[in-house]
Order: sequence, then C-alpha cells, then structure tokens
Amino acid sequence: MDRWSSAKLCDVANLLLGSSLFFSPWLFGLPAGVHTTVGLFIAVLAVAALAAFAVWEEWFSLIAGLWLIGLPWLLDFEDSDAITICVVTGTVVAALAAFKVWLVHHGDRRISLGN
Repeated sequence: MDRWSSAKLCDVANLLLGSSLFFSPWLFGLPAGVHTTVGLFIAVLAVAALAAFAVWEEWFSLIAGLWLIGLPWLLDFEDSDAITICVVTGTVVAALAAFKVWLVHHGDRRISLGN
C-alpha cells in the first residue's frame, strides 16, 4: 500500500476528473468550451504528478480548480448543467490539490522526497 499513498490516489482522482471534464461534450452533451481545455490541463498535471512529483504541479492544480469554480460566472455560462459540472469538479480538484500541498508542508514528509 506504500506505493499507492493518499497523495497518489489524489492524483488518480484528479486524472479521472480532468479526463471526464475534457470528454464532457461527449459524455454529458455539454457544449465544448474553456472547461474542456482546463480538464485536459488538469489531467496532464495529474499524469506529471504521478510520473515525478513536484509541488508546483499541485499549486497549478489548485489554481485550475479555483479557475473552474469561477469560470461559469466569468464567462457567463447559460447551461445550468455546465455550471454544476464546473463548480463541483473545480471544488474537488482544488480540495485535493490543497490537501496534497498540506501533506507536503505539514503531513507526510516522504511525499516531498518522492518516496
């Protein structure tokens, strides 16, 4: 279980969330937009974090999650399903990234060493 720590499980969850957001036009019938690009960005960051951890990846994931939360109001979304998906996905991504940043600075020291 050491290889699949809670930090890596957070990255896997972000990979799934980013992928589902990227494929949301086909999965949920939503119009393609900025959220698909942000979903791809989150998925790529998750793959990078799984390959070789660096704390900057988590900060970018946190920013991407917060961007997703505000995106519907910044771009004046009209589709309530798109608003819900962006806000919920953004909240989970931001929470997972904040948890990993907390783990690095206050929790499990093995994460910062790459073990």
